[in-house]
Amino acid sequence: MTRIRAAVCHAFNTPLQIEEIDLRAPDTDEVEVTLAAVAICQSDISYTEGAWGGPLPAVYGHEAAGTVSAVGPGVTTYAVGDKVLVTMLRSCGACVTCATGHPASCTTPVMPEPPLHMADGGALDQGLVTGAFAEKVVVHRSQLAPLAADMPLDSACLLACGVITGIGAAVNAAAIRPGASVVVIGAGGVGLNAIQGARIAGAARIIAVDMVADKLDAAREFGATDTILASEPKPWSTVRRITGGRGADAVLVTVGAIPAYDSATRYLASGGQVIMVGMPHSGDRASYEPVVLARTGQGMTGSFMGDTVLVRDIPWMVDMYQQGRLKLDELISGRWRLDQINEAI
Repeated sequence: MTRIRAAVCHAFNTPLQIEEIDLRAPDTDEVEVTLAAVAICQSDISYTEGAWGGPLPAVYGHEAAGTVSAVGPGVTTYAVGDKVLVTMLRSCGACVTCATGHPASCTTPVMPEPPLHMADGGALDQGLVTGAFAEKVVVHRSQLAPLAADMPLDSACLLACGVITGIGAAVNAAAIRPGASVVVIGAGGVGLNAIQGARIAGAARIIAVDMVADKLDAAREFGATDTILASEPKPWSTVRRITGGRGADAVLVTVGAIPAYDSATRYLASGGQVIMVGMPHSGDRASYEPVVLARTGQGMTGSFMGDTVLVRDIPWMVDMYQQGRLKLDELISGRWRLDQINEAI
């Protein structure tokens, strides 16, 4: 066992506690990573608030990057000293879902003996199968992706969730084509990356919708061609005006707000698709008129973690960043030490 510091959640809706905990050595097909940076995702915050339940105490955090510090038996693709991305995408590689190119939705993920324990030996949950609000993690090798040696790790860690979720929703789930019209509801971290994804895919119109004017300013910096305040009357009518009366080929809902989901189909063109990215709290409900979707050939598709394939998607995103065509540094709004995590949240 290695003694490390971590931010532990003992009760929902209470501050995280910085404590010393025990981390076991990596077992078969596992890797220990000493973390350099971890981003704070809205999902982490939702878990600390109890939005989706789960066992406590727990260590959350799942957007991380660092350096391999130990490898377990059977690991041949990583070595001590390698820079890596650490994600929550744990996959078996053998189930039908993995074999058909969708490891983000693996139906039989590898679930080894939990690597974390309280200092007194008590149980401690590895939140989001990562537990990255800590100095080190031990994760399955499938949760890693290699990084270039000169890649800044504070920017790189954003690729682990927010970036791949947004870009993947646009490129993988929506399959946006050049010339398409796209609406992105929500211009937060995931939304800005959905906008980047739509820009990379060649969308002709990228229309950002948000309640906050400052976020719409940021949306333009990341590639939005048009912006609309969600508080204006019938913002979908503005989208139709911008698109020559047709509506959007794809609407990406990147926030977990039910009003956003309730209005999403109103922005669609005939044959368009709503891509459901934002995660409402358990029990929340949205409503639609199925007859409208049926008559117009519209549809709704869930997108979890951008349907990302790490070995396929991370290398080209890193390459795009190095070319200056993918914004990562600009997504960082502040930097804090581990013991400042409650302030950061």
